[in-house]
Amino acid sequence: MAKIQLKSLHKYFDQVEAVRGVSLEIEHNEFVVLVGPSGCGKSTTLRMIAGLEDITQGEVLVDGTVVNELAPKDRDMAMVFQNYALYPYMSVFDNMAFGLRMHKVEKSEIVSRVNEAAEILDIGNLLDRRPRQLSGGERQRVAMGRAIVRNPKVFLFDEPLSNLDAKLRVQMRTEIKRIHQRVATTIVYVTHDQVEAMTLADRIVVMNNGLIEQVGTPQEMYDSPETRFVAGFIGSPAMNFVACDLIEVAPGRLGLQLGAELVFPVPMNRNERYRPFVGREMIFGIRPEHVTDQRTHSTEDQFDFESNVVVLEPTGIDTMVFIELNDSAVWARSMPHNAREVSQLMCFTVDMKHMHLVDPSTDLII
Repeated sequence: MAKIQLKSLHKYFDQVEAVRGVSLEIEHNEFVVLVGPSGCGKSTTLRMIAGLEDITQGEVLVDGTVVNELAPKDRDMAMVFQNYALYPYMSVFDNMAFGLRMHKVEKSEIVSRVNEAAEILDIGNLLDRRPRQLSGGERQRVAMGRAIVRNPKVFLFDEPLSNLDAKLRVQMRTEIKRIHQRVATTIVYVTHDQVEAMTLADRIVVMNNGLIEQVGTPQEMYDSPETRFVAGFIGSPAMNFVACDLIEVAPGRLGLQLGAELVFPVPMNRNERYRPFVGREMIFGIRPEHVTDQRTHSTEDQFDFESNVVVLEPTGIDTMVFIELNDSAVWARSMPHNAREVSQLMCFTVDMKHMHLVDPSTDLII
């Protein structure tokens, strides 16, 4: 295992700055996931850690030693790629053993390491097969096995599950988490899938436009996003955002004006924080799971309102209901039998203790 430090990393491709001053510390045995949309700089950052991309400016340190000038093979890191990168003419055993043979490891040690990795990954019965005889999930296991046998300080994963179908992705997420528990190694994992990030990570690094937007645990990202981008990116379905006016509805009581007749009361414990913004146009953020069909109130911060159903999306366990508030699209969750048809007037309950308020001039959550 190893500690990784990134210090003010910059990467230019001609005149395009793909990574813009990324600084991050990854602790021993930590599972860190870099997540963000395509083009945000996450894979480029991973490749600079691996030594596969030159660093324009900044430093990568492993256990306190700068590795900028070290070749990838000398960094004691193992990388698992999106496309598996298996040798088609080699057996599974030979694919997993190839790197060890290149490093002139003893034959008996190679057999021991390959068999141990195969047991961890449950592919012991596949060692004599060729890649073409394997399913996508089995090929990904072999690619991970090839990394595990090297016993590296750091595992690097570059969107390893993106080529798999939905069921296999869920299964492989569980496998990767189980492997991390058994093989105590630092992992840096890149994905565009925020569900993958939430389920795997000890800490998530959300990137956008070459910059780090926020770093935190999955629960911190969900509960306390710092920017509108993070709030909208983390969570599935994404957070709703509605234009509003922050007003004083009574002495010492604030509210969100959404349209001519609808006002949502602001929780009392937010008053002091929000008061400097009274009278301004703001953006109200609320997750779909906190806008539901009408429920019995359990706190004073829950509020009922009515709206017409625009679209229904049944999912089995619940139904996603699309409505409009103040000309903005809003998704709510409903019990399956309560949302019956489009154009139906429904009563909803919004839980305002889970609200977020965005300053549109900075896109920061206040």
